[in-house]
Amino acid sequence: MYDPIFSKSFSRYERRKFGCCALILSSVIALCICSTSKPNMHPSSLIGDTVNLKLSIDAVEGMLVIDDEMNDRDNSKLTVGSVTNRSISISATQKMFVVNETINTISQPIVGSVANQPMSISATQDKLVVNETNTISPEIEIQTKEIEPLCRILEANADYCEMEGDIRVDANSSTVYLVTHRSIIESQPSITTSWIIQPYPRKGILYVKNWTVTLVSNDDKRVPECSRTHNHPAVLFSIGGFSGNHFHDFADILVPLFSTSFHFKKQVHFLASDYKPWWHSKFRPLIDKLTSHELVDIDRETQVVNCYNKMTAGVKFYSELVIKNSSSSSTITMQNFRQFLRKTYSLERTKSIKRKKGPQTTRPRLMIVSRKGTRILTNEAEITRVAKKLGYEVVLAEPEISANLTAFAQIVNSCDVLMGVHGAGLTNMVFLPDNAILIQVVPLGGIDGFAKLDFGNPASGMNIRYVEYKIKIEESSLFRQYPIDHPVLRDPLSFHRNGWGQLRSIYLDNQNVTIDARRFRGTLVKALKLLQH
Repeated sequence: MYDPIFSKSFSRYERRKFGCCALILSSVIALCICSTSKPNMHPSSLIGDTVNLKLSIDAVEGMLVIDDEMNDRDNSKLTVGSVTNRSISISATQKMFVVNETINTISQPIVGSVANQPMSISATQDKLVVNETNTISPEIEIQTKEIEPLCRILEANADYCEMEGDIRVDANSSTVYLVTHRSIIESQPSITTSWIIQPYPRKGILYVKNWTVTLVSNDDKRVPECSRTHNHPAVLFSIGGFSGNHFHDFADILVPLFSTSFHFKKQVHFLASDYKPWWHSKFRPLIDKLTSHELVDIDRETQVVNCYNKMTAGVKFYSELVIKNSSSSSTITMQNFRQFLRKTYSLERTKSIKRKKGPQTTRPRLMIVSRKGTRILTNEAEITRVAKKLGYEVVLAEPEISANLTAFAQIVNSCDVLMGVHGAGLTNMVFLPDNAILIQVVPLGGIDGFAKLDFGNPASGMNIRYVEYKIKIEESSLFRQYPIDHPVLRDPLSFHRNGWGQLRSIYLDNQNVTIDARRFRGTLVKALKLLQH
């Protein structure tokens, strides 16, 4: 209330002075009130603003952390970032969630998977809103995604299984368990949960143990407890089947094992089923270059259960001596495998000789694979003389030399041309330098397709030129065993229909070759011309 008597007790100058002070004091008070008051926030006010989600240092342990700082300029929702794809369990005892330094108590347990859930803060800041609801659900259901088949058959009828998670290998039952939540399995009742596989590229082969790969729930009483837990992944493969045959050692085991495991950069465990000590001894240099761990004879691990977080059962196999990339991100090729061989066996030559026109100072080296059992080249000496006259330096590949694989690989690597009758010995092409030449002599019997599949097709992937010499009836030993009009000579395909057993018996196990030296000379000349390019 205005008092005129009190006012007149001061001079005009003093009254003006008091008025200015009052105005300044009022302004200061108003400013303090504005700065200390909190705005009433609405979800729409979050557009374009940074919302800080902080945890109090003095808060109890076990608090739910949702990112440190998040900014969503497209809508009014906050997205959970730091707990994506995690199963989170919060007990009912004072778990705290801090929003803009305001602590709110969550008194109900939250169990579930919070995976990229859109979230927003309500205007009163006292509730966590999920999917635009205004209350916290007592339980967020476990989100399940569609399960892809663990095992599949690749192009060549090979079993191949990839898995990741809680993996347990029980050698007693020859079973690989992939353990998961029951709800995940029950949510997709039509999926296959068990496979019987052979960890070898060719199905239905003798001397290869069957393994079971099964998807089970974590409450299944069949699941064994882990005895050993490993940090690195594992590859289960078999050394059974046709192992011991030089071609199958590479085509069925070594090349597929390389393509399956090379990307692990040695940080992988090899679990060998149908283990053969002599095989491991022969190829130990290669195995040791692929893994930093000792090879495991898994069939004998009956007293322990080995556990892994990632595993491949079976090996990647598409075709003989071929590596086929299954995805655009994969860059492993047969050239990588050949470089791997060069480093392992200290193979010095990377490229074959390049001949020039005119007089030659260096002779190209020709290796003739000398077979002693079946499909023998009976006139090997004659072919050697013809080759030498053409300017080749000839090397004979004898079985006793090839017993030492390191030394033999180095001899093959020193050659420019490798020739021989269709058989396992031609597998040594893997040691040849780039741009070298493979000459395959194809015997009688309509086996051209097999010859091309085994060696002709793989040659290009190895950067090797392929030349084929198909013999005539007169060059086969069968010509002297059967009448000229016999189906063995005139209709070999009729025996194909009788099965592999009869085909092999007649044309592979009981046939030798005597090459027409004059005719074969043209093939050797062709190889010389190819070496000029």
